[in-house]
Amino acid sequence: MRQKTPARRTAGRGEKVRIAVIAATVAELAENGYAGLTVENVAQRAGVHKTTVYRRWRDRETLVVDALSEQIAQEVPIPETGAIESDLVALARGFVRWATSQPGRAMLSAFVSEAARMPGIADARSRVFQDRLRRARPVITRAIDQGELPETVDPDEVIKLLVAPLYLRLLVTGEPLNDAAAEGAARAALAAARAGVLGA
Repeated sequence: MRQKTPARRTAGRGEKVRIAVIAATVAELAENGYAGLTVENVAQRAGVHKTTVYRRWRDRETLVVDALSEQIAQEVPIPETGAIESDLVALARGFVRWATSQPGRAMLSAFVSEAARMPGIADARSRVFQDRLRRARPVITRAIDQGELPETVDPDEVIKLLVAPLYLRLLVTGEPLNDAAAEGAARAALAAARAGVLGA
């Protein structure tokens, strides 16, 4: 009896599926918000079975965290311009571009308006923000190593101060969120860091 040759897995198939599911999750969130997002709809949009999604992500919250963390990382890349001032400006401008995009607006709206009645999204919001801090931290540590900032500076506090006035404009005051606002936030964060008031 002729022995069957084992099926060979197509190279990159797993990665293609992951990318498709991530993109589908972001699209579903942008269209339907967090409350309307289901694993079934994500799977249908991605062209896979829902069990394929569940093999990689145990629940909706985990899927949303991974999708948004990756989407933000792509939309707001970590700069390496050679100077802390231009790095902070680039970070702030990237945040503004993302926050004013359709996916960014949808995510922020969900995180703010739906968190109070959906405990899972509050955890997702915290995990996405912590991932962003982790990715951006090297910008500040590099500046400390190069002598541009005091050794006592807490990198996370610099990043928080950078985005805080941008979130304020976006979610509270309704003031324009543009490159000028980004540059102002970057200058404020840099001045505070250099003054040594953002210590650990």
